Amino acid sequence: MRQGTLLLLTLLLPLLATAAPQWQLEKVVEISRHGVRPPTAANRQEIEAATQRAWPRWSTPDGDLTGHGYSAVVNKGRWQGEHYRQAGLLSAGCPDRQQIYVRASPLQRTRATAQALMDGAFPGCGVPVHYIADAADPLFQSDRFPFAQTSSTQERAAIAARAGDLAALQLRLQPAVQQLKAAVCSSECDVFTRPWQLRQTRSGHTYAEGLSVMASMVETLRLGWSENLPLSELAQGRITSARQISSMLPLLTANYDLSNDVPYLAQKRGSILLDNVIAALEDRPGLPETRWLLLVAHDTNIAMVRTLLNFSWQLSGYARGNIPPGSSLVFERWRDTRTQTPFLRIYFQAQSLDELRQLTPVDQQHPLLRQEWYQQNCHTYAVGTLCPYQSTLQQMKSAVDYHALTAVSWPL
Repeated sequence: MRQGTLLLLTLLLPLLATAAPQWQLEKVVEISRHGVRPPTAANRQEIEAATQRAWPRWSTPDGDLTGHGYSAVVNKGRWQGEHYRQAGLLSAGCPDRQQIYVRASPLQRTRATAQALMDGAFPGCGVPVHYIADAADPLFQSDRFPFAQTSSTQERAAIAARAGDLAALQLRLQPAVQQLKAAVCSSECDVFTRPWQLRQTRSGHTYAEGLSVMASMVETLRLGWSENLPLSELAQGRITSARQISSMLPLLTANYDLSNDVPYLAQKRGSILLDNVIAALEDRPGLPETRWLLLVAHDTNIAMVRTLLNFSWQLSGYARGNIPPGSSLVFERWRDTRTQTPFLRIYFQAQSLDELRQLTPVDQQHPLLRQEWYQQNCHTYAVGTLCPYQSTLQQMKSAVDYHALTAVSWPL
């Protein structure tokens, strides 16, 4: 009997070894944007002044996550929890701190988004959401701290160099400008005819006057569509399809190009977040020892990190570099179990405009839109595009401004 058992094991072992999965997901670091919100108070003030009319009030205070936005994020979190359990990153049941650690920006919309993601991924488990109980967190609001301050002269020069001929840019974007004007203007709205110019705020920050407020209008319309606002409240009935929103999104991209996507600004304000992503991927001491580090932040944070990575994406139905509500920039560390070689996978993911509007569950029939980061020596496998671990980390580190860092505490 013993000889027969040994013979059977001898025959099965090669088959079991062959059946063992080649790829093991070891670590996830995710930077998520908050879900759908109404315009912030500052955005509302500028867009109402520019269009000379009141914009609709939503079901929540300006800037706060909506109930619809919460439900959309729960859909994404539910899929992520199932996906990471199937990948072996998470175990069944409620997680401990070694499986998931969540940190959110202090604002209501980010904290509520983090809770929605956890309610989706781990329903009924009460996973804690950590945040700094102050007005600002250096990880997400670095521009409010001395270590990340920019020179007003250098900032203006960097933005001016990126802008080039503003008049030519304004002319090139006229199709989007005219569509926006037709959607939001009931009177003259001379903001649509004035030349765009670079201006500086009292604090010394440079922005593109004209383009900036139009970007705020487009963002508000995009959020309203995602919120499933009645068409009469979205743009007085003038917008009836996601395609109309998509056609105006290049204005948002152009404004990103002249703000958070400027390398000088991204290095000063985004280095601290990228450095902590790298530290988490390396399992450096001082950071939470966890398999899934979820950071819930803002589109500005994602924009600055992607600029440092030189990562540009264009998802179906969105303009280049667009960062929809609930979308996320994801870093995964994988291991080839046959050679014990580590790899990195980096990608951006989001739901479509109509999926957000209709609260479509994320599943095989309705997968997240996704674009993967690629550099030389990356290769595509069954689990995605995997890049060499050490050289990719070194490339990421070379983008960090080590003078624009400060110590970050991690609440328990």
